[in-house]
Amino acid sequence: MLIYIVKAGDTVSSIAGVYGVPAEMIIFDNQLAEPYTLVVGQALLLETDIVYGAENEMPISAGNEKRSVFVGGYAYPFISRYVLEQTLPYLSDLYIFSYGFTTEGMLIPPILDDTWMITLAKQYGVAPVMTLTPFGPDGQFNNRLISAVVNDLAARERLKNEIVGQIVERGFEGLDIDFEYILASDRQAFVDFVKYMREAVNALGYPVSVALAPKSSANQDSILTVGKDYPALGAAADYVLLMTYEWGYTYGPPMAVAPLNKVREVIEYAITEIPPEKINLGIPNYGYDWPLPFVQGKTKAETLGNIQAVQRAVTERVPIQFDDISQAPFYRYRRDQTEHEVWFEDSRSMNSTFSLIEEYSLRGAGYWTIMQLFRANWRILDERFFIN
Repeated sequence: MLIYIVKAGDTVSSIAGVYGVPAEMIIFDNQLAEPYTLVVGQALLLETDIVYGAENEMPISAGNEKRSVFVGGYAYPFISRYVLEQTLPYLSDLYIFSYGFTTEGMLIPPILDDTWMITLAKQYGVAPVMTLTPFGPDGQFNNRLISAVVNDLAARERLKNEIVGQIVERGFEGLDIDFEYILASDRQAFVDFVKYMREAVNALGYPVSVALAPKSSANQDSILTVGKDYPALGAAADYVLLMTYEWGYTYGPPMAVAPLNKVREVIEYAITEIPPEKINLGIPNYGYDWPLPFVQGKTKAETLGNIQAVQRAVTERVPIQFDDISQAPFYRYRRDQTEHEVWFEDSRSMNSTFSLIEEYSLRGAGYWTIMQLFRANWRILDERFFIN
């Protein structure tokens, strides 16, 4: 395989002819929309053995030997069945998002029935994992709810019993704990909560994971990280997910969602506190479109799927650029008298991210989210690794 960067004058047919790849395969792998117009700077995955060594060619290599990795993906019960079926062959775990709870420890299931997801995951040999989140009535993470349950032994036990009951009754094969905005005063209580849940779920033969907000040093305590003790949680859980995304976010200034240089800093700190074989790297499957100029507290970016972002560049007839530092694609366009800046992920950025998993011998990857299909990403992942 190689990643080909489109240059002026290229068409699907001309590229197919040069590299001996059926045009239909290029269209399918890259999810191109009719009439299959390309833009300069667009990254295309080509399944070919022909490499000319040109500047716009990036061969994909698995290194000296393919490694086995675990790959998880988060999904809501309203995911398209087609998208899920196309994605499951590349997953180890399906994180079903999400289960909430009350201050008394009563488990709250998703509004939509997720039984079909559990059943389908098992048909593909993928472990369906219950994701536990502390959402309040407003749908936002609620640290008061966290505090109530992690410090109340009776509520904690009730929640444990309900989780165990659901795992046994409905066929879940693991628990993922995604708590955010934990208070500093609940730091140790949260570690104890994870240990408590792990003991119960491990007794059933299944693992417990915990999501960690990204930080690059032990002293980097923000509202997101102050309640997360990296070494203690790394020991308390079977494995962790580094949420290495959202540098570029809905209400922030335009930038890459997961700049590779920043992601690397988080990994290099994390492996000093947690064994790398217990770390899954968080990978975003989306991008953002910011109207300009950016005004803090006022500007709101539009969330885009990666395929949608490329198609917008095609529609607006603008070239796609690539930032070498963040290893991410971006472009600007003008519509209705407003400038826009778009950052997203493509085959190049994903391939670079996979290189970090290999370089640091991490356990694998966790995608937020798999709600939109990104076929080239999965094909590259499959080329580089064996998926457990």
